Amino acid sequence: MKENHITAGLSDYPAEWEVQTIHKRINEVVHVPPSKSITNRALVLAALASVQGECCLENVLRSEDTEVMVAALQLLGFRLDVDWARRQIIVRKNHEGRRIPANYADLHVANSGTTMRFLCAVLSLGQGRYRLDGIPRMRERPIQDLLDALNQLAGIHAWSEAGTGCPPVVIETVGARARHVVTVRAETSSQFLSGLLMAAPYWVQDGDEVEIHVKGKRVSEPYIAMTLAMLHHWHHAVTEIPEGYRIQGASASAYRSCYTVEPDASAASYFWAVAAITGGQITVAGLDWSSLQGDVHFVKLLERMGCRVTTTSEGITVEGGPLHGIEADMNSISDTVMTLAAVACFASSPTRIYNVAHIRHKETDRIAAVATELRKLGVKVEEADDGLTIHPQPLHGAVLDTYNDHRMAMSLALVGLRVPGVIIRHPACVVKTYPHFWEDLTRLSH
Repeated sequence: MKENHITAGLSDYPAEWEVQTIHKRINEVVHVPPSKSITNRALVLAALASVQGECCLENVLRSEDTEVMVAALQLLGFRLDVDWARRQIIVRKNHEGRRIPANYADLHVANSGTTMRFLCAVLSLGQGRYRLDGIPRMRERPIQDLLDALNQLAGIHAWSEAGTGCPPVVIETVGARARHVVTVRAETSSQFLSGLLMAAPYWVQDGDEVEIHVKGKRVSEPYIAMTLAMLHHWHHAVTEIPEGYRIQGASASAYRSCYTVEPDASAASYFWAVAAITGGQITVAGLDWSSLQGDVHFVKLLERMGCRVTTTSEGITVEGGPLHGIEADMNSISDTVMTLAAVACFASSPTRIYNVAHIRHKETDRIAAVATELRKLGVKVEEADDGLTIHPQPLHGAVLDTYNDHRMAMSLALVGLRVPGVIIRHPACVVKTYPHFWEDLTRLSH
């Protein structure tokens, strides 16, 4: 990373962060950062459409994951004018005449799953040889289902360099073209399907079409819906069919001149959880039920646990109340599993979270990791293959590990708002999606 990148400031964080407890009733309006998921999709869609024209992306997120995506696109020859201070990125018109300007690139994507999965699909449109790698944990994250789908295209060979079905990935292509149908399994990650959907309009000519058939169970379906909505914003014609999706070839009008990213609902979940845990009231500004992000529905789980949820023109408000346990199928909003687990520690009865086996393949095995760390706090946790059951017990402080997983760090910190002595190791990992999380959380206690 260059010195002006946000990750260059990681040394500014202490090795451990002690969470400040809150001793007052909170009534706050919180502004969370822009969505990482939407920012990275917008960058990909704007880059692919840059042959047609330029696009100005507004309210983009600056974080490790988005910087990784920007750097990768620049190495691939796309011209991006980046103004992080204004939260603006202009993707300039691509005059090369090729969807992927560069014919060679060696890309390091750190631990950015969206960058790895989206770009593997997008690079099918290139003409050359490309290699994608990441940190050691990325080399443990399965990607074979996506590679199998790409190898159904004509003109491409994609493989796992180590033969493990995980990165590093090598892609050799002469400009992939689709046969009538491409089949993919989306049981491990919805990002495989999202990446293919964004590339598919360019596999065929305008007037032609291709179908993507989805085999097996789909996980995190709201993220697929997000991708579909954004494809429509970019004027791509995608139709749902019983087997999956039918995509028409991109037309000359398939681009946008401007797109604005909405606030991050996954980041909002931490502050709605603050209200639940402390009995206070927090409004997250700029989000409502029209959001592209499924994670806004996290508040419905809090409502079932005893919170009061209201929506105004300002945003979505959660007011805490006496909490009781629930049973929650969280497959569709699995990024908030650890947030609900933290809230469950303060309920009067057990909470069971299930149907989230795929989160074992995230930045860490999130089921095993959250069970391990909650036990350090005194909580009784039963771990299952596809989830966990949390039995509230008297809580005490502890030093908690984050496994270099931003969501583990932010979720576990919530317990410390009520329990003294909660210390988070490696707090810097939050830069992946929310660089100023600790400042925003600490502000609530003042």
